[in-house]
Amino acid sequence: MSRGESSAQTAWATALGRFAEVRRQNKGRQAAGNQSEARWTERGQATVELALTLPLAVLFALMVIQAGLVAKDFLLVNHSAREAARAAAVDPTQAAARAGAFGGSNLESGRMSVSLTGGSSTGDSATATVTYQSPTDVPLVGWLVGDVSLQAQVTMRVE
Repeated sequence: MSRGESSAQTAWATALGRFAEVRRQNKGRQAAGNQSEARWTERGQATVELALTLPLAVLFALMVIQAGLVAKDFLLVNHSAREAARAAAVDPTQAAARAGAFGGSNLESGRMSVSLTGGSSTGDSATATVTYQSPTDVPLVGWLVGDVSLQAQVTMRVE
């Protein structure tokens, strides 16, 4: 039996050796003949991947820029509301609150509205509410999202 096993092992080793030799020969032929073709198709694949992902990457970058602009407008609306409430605390009239809000930031006055409630006499609370329609002017994003409504409300005691 040991003799049969050794001849089977020898046959198996010979077959593996022949397979390995044929495989090495085929790899050598592929490397010599198809090397430039393989590089060309890989470059083509990279170009297609770039063409598919670049528009999405640009759109994402534009959305990040637009989010930053809306965040800036939100801070300016809060500042305008504080300025309007402070002006109303000194002079509790709608005109004073509007002047304080419009003077407190460089937001477009046509897109901003200011309202004042309470605060008719000393010691009362005056509440200024500023509402602003933030424009989405960044290309593509403005068309997809539309204008964003921002609102801030601040209450101060009338002096």
